[in-house]
Amino acid sequence: MAKPVRVLVVDDSALVRQILSNGLAMDPGIEVVGSAADPYMARDKIVQLKPDVLTLDVEMPRMDGVEFLRKLMPQYPLPVVMVSSLTQKGKQITMEALEAGAVDFVTKPTTNVAQGLNAMLMELRAKVKIASTANVAHWKGKRVEKRAAVANGASKALAESTDKVVAIGASTGGTEAIKKVVTQFPATMPGVVIVQHMPPGFTKMFSERLNQLCAMEVKEAENGDRIRPGRILVAPGALQMEVVRSGGIYQVRCAPGEKVSGHCPSVDVMMHSVAKHVGRNAVGVMLTGMGSDGAEGMLAMKNAGARNLAQDEASSVVFGMPKVAYEKGGAEKLFPLDRIASQVISLLTEK
Repeated sequence: MAKPVRVLVVDDSALVRQILSNGLAMDPGIEVVGSAADPYMARDKIVQLKPDVLTLDVEMPRMDGVEFLRKLMPQYPLPVVMVSSLTQKGKQITMEALEAGAVDFVTKPTTNVAQGLNAMLMELRAKVKIASTANVAHWKGKRVEKRAAVANGASKALAESTDKVVAIGASTGGTEAIKKVVTQFPATMPGVVIVQHMPPGFTKMFSERLNQLCAMEVKEAENGDRIRPGRILVAPGALQMEVVRSGGIYQVRCAPGEKVSGHCPSVDVMMHSVAKHVGRNAVGVMLTGMGSDGAEGMLAMKNAGARNLAQDEASSVVFGMPKVAYEKGGAEKLFPLDRIASQVISLLTEK
């Protein structure tokens, strides 16, 4: 028998601490070793109890979850799952928490609380177990990184590859991985489409944050948006996004749909559409994430003539999606995260 995952629950509400603790304890593979009402108590209990995973409230008195993470992760890297409210401020802090080292998040239910609570606790149990396998060692002693320089001469060469499309898929740990890749893309880059598993509202905020950091324009995709050089479109939460060709231009189709490979938006749905409509003019990228979403779609892309790569194990938070994409033959090669942008650019500029 594998040892149960040891969890410390941090929330300023006694009721929420009790609900989360009881909900987590329903899984025999999880042991709640303690709880804390604020980050100061949490810090002491982390040292004392040595938990495997932390669940952390976003908005707390004395110190919010993000500030706590910024102090905690460089000294004591630990997989953290944020428990977030759906408020605008909650979304903002959640995005910052992912940047500060949190592995994932679940959202507190606001409507139909009884039913929503069961679904949320099920999601929390699953995400805590995934988080326990996450690789957070690279946060140790971390300093703030400077933005990487764009590969030399890329902009000029890229001007000739305007009818190309770059398709990126990611899940757990993906918000940071995507940021690292796309901030290295020049403004002249061909159009980029991204599926990152995230609920509605969060995809919009994620896009807005990226837009402030990138040379390219980044927006949450809307049905009919054109894919063009200099623009990145992020699939909206709870909608399936496909790439379609309309005459001489590429567009996205965003519509409600069934979950595919367990997800909506699904990387498989996007990549299958890229295989069908873009074919050999596409480059596919699979980043960190749990599960296998995108592996079949990436294989279809490769069979249609696209060039694909995936993130390597050492730099992935969770080596699930890139691993399966590589093993199934869709991804040609694995690269460390900091080399992916330059590899994509060199594939686009190959004659």
